[in-house]
Amino acid sequence: MGTVEPKDGANAVAINLLLIVRPERKGQRDGLTDGAGEPFSPARCVLPNTGQQAPKEPHKQKPTVTSYTNEGTHVTVEIHPKGTSPQFFKKLSFGKGPRRVPSLRGQDNKGKAEINKALHTRVPSRSLSLSTHCRRPFRQQQPSLPQTMTACFFPVYPWDKSSLKSLAVDLQKFEKLDAYALKVNTKGSVEELVQTLLKQARTDLEKVRVIWMWICHHIEYDVVGFHNKSLRLCEPTDVLRTGKSVCEGYAGLFQQMCSVAGIQCMKLSGYSKGYGYKIGQTFQGNSDHAWNAVYLDGRWHLLDSTWGSGIVDDASTKFTFRYNEFYFLTHPALFVNNHFPDNSNWQLLKPTLTLKQFENNLQHNSDFYNLGLLAAHPQTALIQTENGTATISVECRPSTLFTFKLEGTDEHGLLTLRKQGMKLELYPQKTGRQELQIFARPSKSAEDVYTCVLEYIVECKSVDKSRCFPKDLHQPVGPSWFTEKQGFLRPSHPDPIIHTNDGRCSLTFTLGKDISILASLHTDSSSLKEEMSRQHIMQIHRGNQVEFKVHLPHAGNFVLKFFTKKKSDPGSYSFVFNYLITCLNTEVKWPAFPLRYSKWAEGYELLEPLSRLLPANRNVQFKLKMQGISKVLVQAGDTYTLTLSRDGFWEGTCNTAGCTELFVMVHENANHSYYSHILKYDVETQ
Repeated sequence: MGTVEPKDGANAVAINLLLIVRPERKGQRDGLTDGAGEPFSPARCVLPNTGQQAPKEPHKQKPTVTSYTNEGTHVTVEIHPKGTSPQFFKKLSFGKGPRRVPSLRGQDNKGKAEINKALHTRVPSRSLSLSTHCRRPFRQQQPSLPQTMTACFFPVYPWDKSSLKSLAVDLQKFEKLDAYALKVNTKGSVEELVQTLLKQARTDLEKVRVIWMWICHHIEYDVVGFHNKSLRLCEPTDVLRTGKSVCEGYAGLFQQMCSVAGIQCMKLSGYSKGYGYKIGQTFQGNSDHAWNAVYLDGRWHLLDSTWGSGIVDDASTKFTFRYNEFYFLTHPALFVNNHFPDNSNWQLLKPTLTLKQFENNLQHNSDFYNLGLLAAHPQTALIQTENGTATISVECRPSTLFTFKLEGTDEHGLLTLRKQGMKLELYPQKTGRQELQIFARPSKSAEDVYTCVLEYIVECKSVDKSRCFPKDLHQPVGPSWFTEKQGFLRPSHPDPIIHTNDGRCSLTFTLGKDISILASLHTDSSSLKEEMSRQHIMQIHRGNQVEFKVHLPHAGNFVLKFFTKKKSDPGSYSFVFNYLITCLNTEVKWPAFPLRYSKWAEGYELLEPLSRLLPANRNVQFKLKMQGISKVLVQAGDTYTLTLSRDGFWEGTCNTAGCTELFVMVHENANHSYYSHILKYDVETQ
């Protein structure tokens, strides 16, 4: 037994308590620390800073301090308020193998040694804001160090990418339990509500789950209380009665319900990157958020029922229920991305992050991980360009599409898809700080809606004007796993940019079955009219392979776009992807290819002449490859007949004298007398 004596200072008391010590024979145990690198000891125990004697209520949990002797004795020290009967928790194992949480049921203390010892503990005053969005201080007991945490608990930071959760959870097994929690509508008292919920919960994990699901689907965020401190209600009974609160109320109700259910639970406080957070901001002063930790299967686990319940609109005037599974038993290495506890031990990580690291680190919101994304580089929110460029990459599971916005536009970058991620090369066209947003969506999603998953601040010190891309360039750029799914297989140019010095290039693909394809060329220059966008491209089919020959009209940056549809589909063509073609040679000036008429069939191939513009008064050699044709004529000033060679080419020579246009015609059926126009050339004027 003991006494409480006031000491100098408003925040310090001397507590004389009865310490009950029970020795148990254990093997030598080494290496247990309190998470700060030092062994647990009574002197390090953190006590409530209430400034008054604790009320005489049934104990929800007694602080337990564990130490070890070098003779192999396991000693459990319990601290009991004055006027209460000593009760022993069940023993707590720190060794290897299964671990048991301390029971709340008492045990007989017969035969135990009694030791009177005075503990003098100074606890600094702390304050915590009531929600993610506000900074109203209140006094709260600081959670003691996670006494069940061992040095090997979540030893790796950053995240090892194995699981989003700190405990193996099969969500399908929770379907009936979750549905039951959503239907429970008891609000008489916390005890009555918990008793009703636990009718369908047997294990500790199921108890935590049913409480979590009920709170996330029945307690709404109090936007009125957020704006008006005097209207906030955060006591568990008030939260249950009104059905709304801010983060302190969510966390307090969760803790109270877990206590009734016999689950060890802590209410934690700290900084958060929630609503109103600005990239790169620093945190100081009072904490601004509250969440919980629960003890399951021998470890502490983190969750945030406030963020699991829904969202608040940008104006912070309306709350919408939108359940978020991510914040249930979140892996600590992910949770620390936007939750920084006042006590760093409650990061449950080794090593822990400093506040500076937390401030500088890139924020990954829950959508980032819910979409199957794994990592992003760089990992800092502020990016500085080097020689006018910066590179960002994202690692993810397959089948994810990306796009981006730099200051609201996607014109100043090249985004390429990879089998397991993406790469973005930025070329800002103005100096200063600019906001970058990266969006993603599953490729199999029925809706063409992208979700913002990352935000950066790009600081540009110099501009690379040579990387000013055409407005017609669409993201992503270049071939990828996505274009393969659309039927573009084995591309000859896997990179998104094609550089040409003479203004000519050739690309080949293997096409999937039943694919019809079109290509067009675009540039910001007005020299390339819309009707000419496909005339600088020659498409050649050879079985299941297709070749695209491109002749640029001048130097500059061009966009080569590809469109497809099924041959059996009478509908229109759909855009698939594009390349960026660059040419710096100012002497380049290629004319268009000959005009192809509708009778120009997919299997036809033109070898010469490839230029639409032919010289006047000159003999011109023709060579074409066409199957199923009985006769080929070239109509100029005179009419010339091409002959079929042994190797299958229609060849011949014609003269351009006396004409301004030249046509190639074919006779498809020997039984018919008419010819079909397939090509048209222009002849230079004298």
